[in-house]
Amino acid sequence: MDNYIVSSEGMSAGHPDKVADLISDSIVDACLEQDPGSRVACESMVKGNTVVVAGEVSTRAALDVGRVVRSAVEAAGYRTAEDDPVFHADALNLVSLLTEQSPDIARGVDGAEQGAGDQGVMFGFACNETPELMPAPALYANRLMQELDARHASVPFLRPDGKCQVSVEYGGNGVPLRISTVVASVQHAPWADMSDVRECCLDAARTVLPAGLLTPETRFLVNPTGRFVSGGPQADCGLTGRKLAADTYGGAARHGGGAFSGKDCSKVDRSAAYMCRWVARHVVEAGLANRCEVQVAYAIGVPDPVSVRIASDGDDALILRRVREVFSFRPADIERELGLRRPIFRSTVNYGHFGRPGLPWEMTDERRLRALQG
Repeated sequence: MDNYIVSSEGMSAGHPDKVADLISDSIVDACLEQDPGSRVACESMVKGNTVVVAGEVSTRAALDVGRVVRSAVEAAGYRTAEDDPVFHADALNLVSLLTEQSPDIARGVDGAEQGAGDQGVMFGFACNETPELMPAPALYANRLMQELDARHASVPFLRPDGKCQVSVEYGGNGVPLRISTVVASVQHAPWADMSDVRECCLDAARTVLPAGLLTPETRFLVNPTGRFVSGGPQADCGLTGRKLAADTYGGAARHGGGAFSGKDCSKVDRSAAYMCRWVARHVVEAGLANRCEVQVAYAIGVPDPVSVRIASDGDDALILRRVREVFSFRPADIERELGLRRPIFRSTVNYGHFGRPGLPWEMTDERRLRALQG
C-alpha cells in the first residue's frame, strides 16, 4: 500500500454542539444522582440566548431543569456577558419539552429480563497505534483541544468556542509516520492580535503533540479565515449528538448511528458502544490482534443481541469464540459490569468518550484478559 493520511477533529467544551451535549448529560446525571433507575432520553438545542430541552424522562428525582441547564452553560465557559454577549448563564431563555417515557418502550425494558432499549447497531474499536489503544489522529485532536481549553483561564483573549483538526500520515504498513497538518480554529476577543492567537495555538500543539511526529514540513493553519470573533450559539445552532465522529474514533473506525449524550444506559446506543470498546480493548491488550472492531446489534425489548461480529487483523473466529465465552452483551449485564447506573456521564462529554483514563470501559479486567489469552 501507498502512504495515506487520516484526519480527525476535536471540539472545544464551548462548541455549540458540545454545549448541547453537556446540557443533555447533565440532565441524565441529575436524575441518576437521586434515582439510579431513571430513564432519560434528552435532546438539547442552543441558539441565540435560547436553550430548548426535549425528550422523555421517567424518574423519581426532583429535577430542577433550569438549575441544571444554567450550571451546564457555566461549565461550558459561558458564565457572563464578558464570555459571550448573547449566550451566557445570566440571561437564558429556557424552553422545556420533557415528557415521560413511552409505555410501549418501558414494557420492553422494565421486565424481569431487561431488554434492549432500542434496536440498532453499535461498534467498538481499539488499536495499538497509541498507549491509549486509540487511533492517533483522534487522540491527538482531542488532546490538543483539551490543552487549548485549559488555557482559557490564563489567556485573556481566548473565548469558549473552537475546534481543531489533526492529520496523520501513515506508511503502507499502517504505522503513523508524521503529523502532516494541524488546523486550529479558536474564538478570540475582537481586540486580540492574530499573531498572539497563532503563537498560543502553536505553543499548545508543541506542548501536547508527539515531538517525533512533528516535522519541518508539518503545516499549522490557525483561524484560516483570519478572524473568529463571532462564535458560540449566537453564530451557530448547537444540537445534541451532532459530533459522533469526534465522540468516538475520529472517523478512523466505524460508529453506530445513535448518539450517546442525553441517554441513560438502558439505551444500547450508549451502553453497548461502551461495551464494544471495552471488549475491543481487551482483545488488543491480550495480543490477539493489533486492530479490532466489535460490532453488536439488538432488537428492542430483547435481552440478547441478534448478532456479534469481530473484524480484526487476527483470527476472527477464535477471537469471537473467546469473546462470547468471556463477555456478556445483555443490557443488564453491561450496566452491572461497567457500573453505568451512576452519574458519570457529564465527564464523558468533552474530548472523546474513549481513550481517556478513569472511564469504566477504559479499564482492564485482568481475569478477563487472561481468559481471552487462553
